[in-house]
Amino acid sequence: MKHFFLASILAGAIALPAYAADYTIIAPANPGGGWDQTARSLQTVMQQEGISGNVQVQNVPGAGGTIGLAQFASQQKGNPNALLVGGYVMVGAILTNNSPVTLKDVTPIARLTGEYEAIVVPAASEIQTMKDLVEALKKDPGAVSWAGGSAGGTDHIAVGLIAKAAGVDPTKINYIAYSGGGEALAAILGNQVTAGISGYGEFESQVKAGTLRLLAVSSAERLEGIDAPTLKESGVDVVVENWRMVAAAPGLTEEQKAAVSADIEKLAKSAGWQEVLKTKGWQDTYLAGAAFDEQLAKDISATETVLKDIGLVK
Repeated sequence: MKHFFLASILAGAIALPAYAADYTIIAPANPGGGWDQTARSLQTVMQQEGISGNVQVQNVPGAGGTIGLAQFASQQKGNPNALLVGGYVMVGAILTNNSPVTLKDVTPIARLTGEYEAIVVPAASEIQTMKDLVEALKKDPGAVSWAGGSAGGTDHIAVGLIAKAAGVDPTKINYIAYSGGGEALAAILGNQVTAGISGYGEFESQVKAGTLRLLAVSSAERLEGIDAPTLKESGVDVVVENWRMVAAAPGLTEEQKAAVSADIEKLAKSAGWQEVLKTKGWQDTYLAGAAFDEQLAKDISATETVLKDIGLVK
């Protein structure tokens, strides 16, 4: 009987669903910005959907995510329970900072979201439209200060492309880089800069409250539910989409990588995640496996070209 009882317990233990790993997600930026929001959204949805029982988020800010990347690559080697949020900004920062650690030193899993850039000014600003801002830029590029995310990131690239499209030397732009979305927002609201640039989600509540004026968005077509022209409509031929990804630690076995990939796929296809995308105004750009590896290589090479154009990479 005792043996039967033990056997039943063991059989029961085996029959229980294999509860996924506890995860620690590194957000390589200060609280408040896009990476932090992505990491905390992952945390919420993974727990809600039963993908993981316990998810922790740690902020490791600095140098466009390259400090968090370097720490993650060296400290988490072989750990299948560690994840890193990154994206287009990190690609630019690796090149701009000439970082010895690159995305080749981690295990990219999937691209998750895309977000278009929004250009804003304080509500009290004399600048009413994107055309006004471009005119001011043409007149004196140095007198127009832009607040955005880290040097060489999507915001910086977008400002460089806007200058180039307007016939202004992109190396003359006055771009002030902030590590977290919260700091850039404070500078714009405090009238310390002429304009701000970031993902629309980071400005949405201030735009709706009327403390910021939205001049344009960087999509090819107008965005549903957002009352603003595209840069193209404003006479600036630029389309930029910032994307965000999740990576696992280096040195994982194929089985460990497959398990992490399966968890992320489950997340990306869940109702909870679709709801987050809708709420945040993020596009669903989920791409995984070999297709993502291929796209990542193309993005790195295209980013290098743009950064050379705007004088950030020699």
